[in-house]
Amino acid sequence: QQRVAVGRALGRGIGADQVAGWIRAVPKGARVSLYLHVPYCQRLCWFCACRTQGTTTDRPLVPYLAQLKAELELVSRLLPQDVTVAQIHLGGGTPTILPPAMLHELGAALDGFRPTSSDLQFSVEIDPTEVDADRIAALRAIGMTRASIGVQDFDPIVQQSIGREQSYARTREVVEMLRAVGVGSLNMDILFGLPHQTVARMAGSVQMLLALNPDRVALYGYAHVPWMARRQVLIPSEALPDAEARLALFETARELFLQDGYQEIGIDHFARPADSLAGAARTGRMRRNFQGYTDDASDVLIGLGASAISRFPQGYAQNVSASSHYAAAIKNGRLAADRGHAFSDQDRLRAAMIEQVMCDFALDLPALAARFSWPMADLMAMTESLRHRFRDQISLSGDRIRLTEHARLIARLAARELDAYDQPEGRHSRAM
Repeated sequence: QQRVAVGRALGRGIGADQVAGWIRAVPKGARVSLYLHVPYCQRLCWFCACRTQGTTTDRPLVPYLAQLKAELELVSRLLPQDVTVAQIHLGGGTPTILPPAMLHELGAALDGFRPTSSDLQFSVEIDPTEVDADRIAALRAIGMTRASIGVQDFDPIVQQSIGREQSYARTREVVEMLRAVGVGSLNMDILFGLPHQTVARMAGSVQMLLALNPDRVALYGYAHVPWMARRQVLIPSEALPDAEARLALFETARELFLQDGYQEIGIDHFARPADSLAGAARTGRMRRNFQGYTDDASDVLIGLGASAISRFPQGYAQNVSASSHYAAAIKNGRLAADRGHAFSDQDRLRAAMIEQVMCDFALDLPALAARFSWPMADLMAMTESLRHRFRDQISLSGDRIRLTEHARLIARLAARELDAYDQPEGRHSRAM
């Protein structure tokens, strides 16, 4: 859902020609990341706000894979030859909807794109109800190192209310298959704030998830935005927990993760101490992008596929969302970007400030002033609203601002005070 929020904020001023220039400008020898988007699902979960479309056959997948490969080739012609791919993320939608033969075909295209780094991280979003042993074997063969499994909630009543029925037994079976083929890192997502969730049901789902021993967990708050995601009108809004109940659900899950030895990472992640994200958090290397927290240090993220988002040092770009328009652009030999945002110097500064708040719960204004050659007086003015609104939740030490420990939950709200492009009040989902 963070991907949706970023996409909604992009304008129409960026197109294929400008993005082509940004790709050509990638420094020689740079490490880049790839995001490949597969927008198809066999079922459309009601809670999901991502751009997806349903299919019960492979018919649309065949041309779509050909378009992804063609887009990779278009990007390859523009990108410096000695670039290295450091991270690959295959997301959706449901990328495991691709049959094994297509996964191998995609893997071959990636192999021919650019060399990968020795520490390549290749993550794949997996729906346990739409994957089998052959697909898992194919994904491992093409390089998958991390699997990300969406759980949402294990309680049958909650699952039925969001159109996502997924048994614990099936989820456990898929986890065992992933571990058996040597996938060394497992991430799982769970939601709070869903219809009919109670503290008891939340505790039960978290304990079942803990029994699967994931290396990393994302505890996201469900964003009810039916004005943006029309399928969410199917969700019984009268059964959604209120703000106080949402907080109780979050705290219930949080306490269980901490008791089981997970480290709290940022505002909504938990990780085993040996996990790479936990290491990045401890050493100040953690970052946050439109997909959430990451240890990806690459300055360039190239998105491929319909609606995929890219980030360059120069700005954001997003491919056209409609798969037919995406197909037409690729067929005509053009990149499919149709909107985006070019960064100003102040945008880069504000982005760094927001990332510091979200990752470190602190702002080091002297360091920011030095890094961006920005006057301290201007930084103080830019943080005035934050310092005033959250004066009871922050501590000041010279020119350094830090959220107090109990204020971690309002980090997102604090970051909004630094966002020059914040949307009008009332069009957001609940921050907690």
